[in-house]
Amino acid sequence: MTGVRDRNESAWLLPAGPGLDPGLREGMRRFEDGDEVDLVVVGAGAGGSTLLQRLARAGWRVLVLEAGPFWDPETDWVSDEAGSHDLYWTEPRVISGTDPVPLGSNNSGRGVGGSMVHFAGYVPRFHPSDFHTYSADGVGADWPLRYEDLRPFYQDVEGELPVAGEHWPWGDPHGYPHRPHPVSGNGEAFLRGALKAGVTAKVGPVAIANGRFGNRPHCIYRGFCLQGCKVNAKASPLITHIPDALAHGAEVRADTMVTRVAVDGRTGRATGVHYEHRGTEHFQRARMVAVAGYSIETPRLLLNSATQRFPDGLCNDFDQVGRYLMVQGAPQTAGRFDAEVRMWKAPPPEVSSEDFYETDPAKPYKRGFSIQTVSPLPITWAEHVMAQGHWGTDLRKYMSDYVHWACLGALCEFLPQAGNRITLADEKDRRGMPVANFSYSQCDNDKALMRAAQARMEDILSAAGADEVITIDRYAHLVGGARMAASEDAGVVNADCVSFAVPNLLIVDGSVLPTQGSANPALTIMAIAARTAAGLIAGSRAGTGHRQH
Repeated sequence: MTGVRDRNESAWLLPAGPGLDPGLREGMRRFEDGDEVDLVVVGAGAGGSTLLQRLARAGWRVLVLEAGPFWDPETDWVSDEAGSHDLYWTEPRVISGTDPVPLGSNNSGRGVGGSMVHFAGYVPRFHPSDFHTYSADGVGADWPLRYEDLRPFYQDVEGELPVAGEHWPWGDPHGYPHRPHPVSGNGEAFLRGALKAGVTAKVGPVAIANGRFGNRPHCIYRGFCLQGCKVNAKASPLITHIPDALAHGAEVRADTMVTRVAVDGRTGRATGVHYEHRGTEHFQRARMVAVAGYSIETPRLLLNSATQRFPDGLCNDFDQVGRYLMVQGAPQTAGRFDAEVRMWKAPPPEVSSEDFYETDPAKPYKRGFSIQTVSPLPITWAEHVMAQGHWGTDLRKYMSDYVHWACLGALCEFLPQAGNRITLADEKDRRGMPVANFSYSQCDNDKALMRAAQARMEDILSAAGADEVITIDRYAHLVGGARMAASEDAGVVNADCVSFAVPNLLIVDGSVLPTQGSANPALTIMAIAARTAAGLIAGSRAGTGHRQH
């Protein structure tokens, strides 16, 4: 079997087979609630699974508690849009603000693997400029770490997934482990239009090996990445890092909803987590706690973990928990061609341009956007058409014409604003926990980016020969809510993802991102978690439990 070198631990991450080996689940190490594990992780998504796998390889006693199921792609997933609804986090949430953001399939996940089991598979890196937008452009925030601090971890994770794509000329130019996939009709339309419009476009990067990888099969180009890849060609922690973690002694405890992080009132250190499993309350003891519930559930958990010491929520001395939540503006433009396109016959994003990623001094807005192919399946295509006001006979006409349409989507870098935040609502969930209230409002810069991205996509599709173009506004990719910063009055965790307020509490998910760039965030979340794990391992060897500076 082939493998990918994990340079941090001088070990090998072996790719899983078509479906998680049942023997790994059945033989999984199981801890008791009374066992004081070295680390308990809350959430088995991109960040939590990567941290779990790294520390298991280093011999730590680790387990992850996941609110959703431990998926079996063979039996749980179907090639059907409507039948994939269970992959999304659909428990109650309140949305508010002047531009409330719909929640669901494009920005939350449920189950082992998190939202990566239904993400599009696109894994670009952030640009070096993303880490100092305030210094360079006067907007956003400066990270307490640099792009160079993440570069080796980007490279590691790209090899582990693995990633396929052309040489990437933007940001920090780099290549990928696998050559790019064949281009679909949708990708061909983008490449043709980009060439005529003077825009550079490249194929990739997708977290799908170009061919077989270990026991994983090749992609069959059926276009169901967003509904869970039933053949397991697309990478997700469920079939990459989780099996490796189990093989090295970690435990995955699914269907367990963590309700509160416990902190000792005398020492100020986390002692474990309270959780509910099948209607019964439990407490898991742990030497360290890592929260990886993503940008809504992580702030919600911290706010619900208030104590006498932290009356306004755990780690919230400076009212930073839940603030600076961001989405990416994701307008979607479709173009109609006389020839059949069949845009679904490929991974949804397969061709991209980052020509408009950086701040252009000639433009009236700061920062920028990327453009990618997107390939909505019929239900999502119907939503696109209905958003234009087409119903009845018109809607049926557009649906019958589905094979003639190509579709592009942008990712616009919306700016962090303190008022875009998570608070606790009066409404409670079925466990009696207050649910999250997500308040969001766009600034003028956000709105200008949306219109600029729409104009460029319409130009590209028209240049490719489209005789009709239609655009809808969408939003995607939540980040922020517990951001990293250089000081405790500006954020929740430091550059190593250790909380300022509780020294043995970490946060390792998208909530720690101070800015979001115009890139899909999954790869960066995994790279940050891998870096955090490397620091913990180095610290434990030095006897401190923290990264050595």
